[in-house]
Amino acid sequence: MNAISFLKEVKEELLKVTWPSRGQTIRYTILVVAVAVAVGLFLGGLDYILTSLTAYLVGNNGQ
Repeated sequence: MNAISFLKEVKEELLKVTWPSRGQTIRYTILVVAVAVAVGLFLGGLDYILTSLTAYLVGNNGQ
């Protein structure tokens, strides 16, 4: 298979693709950003809690 026939096949396959509408793309982008922020806040909060708990346990352990 040479490069030209490969590119022709790629073009044919891309014409078969059903692309999302602009509205769908915007909705999905907002959804991804919202989920990423929610997961970030959850993991940040969990990290803060576990760090505080560890500091408390280590601080009281030496007394």
